[in-house]
Amino acid sequence: MSTSSPIAKAISGLSRYGLVLALLVVFSIFTVAAPTFLTPGNLQSILVNNFTLLAIVSIAMTLSVSVGGIDLSVGTAVDFASFAFISVVLAGKPVALALLAALFAGALVGGFNSILISAIGVSPFLATLGTLFIGRSIQQLLTNGGNPVYLPPMGIPDAFRFLGHGSLGGLPVPLLIAALVMLGAGILLSRMRVGRVLLSIGIQPSVVRHSGIGLGPHIAVTFILAGMISAIAGIILTSTVTVYIPSSGNAFLLNAIGATFIGTTFSPLGRPNIAGTVLGVLLLSIVANGLLLTGLNFYWQQVATGTLIFAVLAFSFINRNTATA
Repeated sequence: MSTSSPIAKAISGLSRYGLVLALLVVFSIFTVAAPTFLTPGNLQSILVNNFTLLAIVSIAMTLSVSVGGIDLSVGTAVDFASFAFISVVLAGKPVALALLAALFAGALVGGFNSILISAIGVSPFLATLGTLFIGRSIQQLLTNGGNPVYLPPMGIPDAFRFLGHGSLGGLPVPLLIAALVMLGAGILLSRMRVGRVLLSIGIQPSVVRHSGIGLGPHIAVTFILAGMISAIAGIILTSTVTVYIPSSGNAFLLNAIGATFIGTTFSPLGRPNIAGTVLGVLLLSIVANGLLLTGLNFYWQQVATGTLIFAVLAFSFINRNTATA
């Protein structure tokens, strides 16, 4: 089949926008199945409670995948940032200092990954998997076996609360922060030269190397940036619940991977992209919220989410193969 034929073009378009179609289908199903799904309060809950933190962590994951790797330690960066943030506030220091400490903690996780990957040559999968296990153990040691760290209700600074519960122009601050992260990452990958280099590293690293561009520094900076972006999620999480719970960041890991790879279906070439990742996060957030409203058992929710991820990826793969046949 010629790639220029109308049928091939239609299949190609269906492949790319299948994610949008899946969103519309899922949205329509839950609109009918759950009477409270379309209420303003529930739609806000989807964006604030389901979407925001997962979107930020998924952006970090997208950056690491863009260079041909993966970051299994994004949850560790979330946790380290959360611990640093709440510890500095508990010590009576300014919230601004706590923010810097949290970002540094995330960068530290990313920096450790960078040393393993860029300097030593460990594969991103094994390097970040090791960081995940090490990070989990460190958290257990720091908290005497995994005890949560609470902020006293009467000792929470207003600036701390604002990050998790404040609003600007009627919009929740966490959602605005997530929007800024998405915008910045989108500009980085699609509009800046360094973003094109990162994507090229993920596709043809040998070509990039022969062109005189250093792979190591670019990969190192990418994983450090992924750690710092994950730290932003840790900051928002801590300011929302006012407690640090060891290893809670790992709850975002699998969905972040799923959203990132679902998002690749939005690219004509199947590459990681911010717009696709955001749509993937939105799809998973709607599914999680809708299944909860319908009263489906939690374990069946996981089955449904996994099936949906598989269906979207398989649909895109089949359509692309058909279009190029």
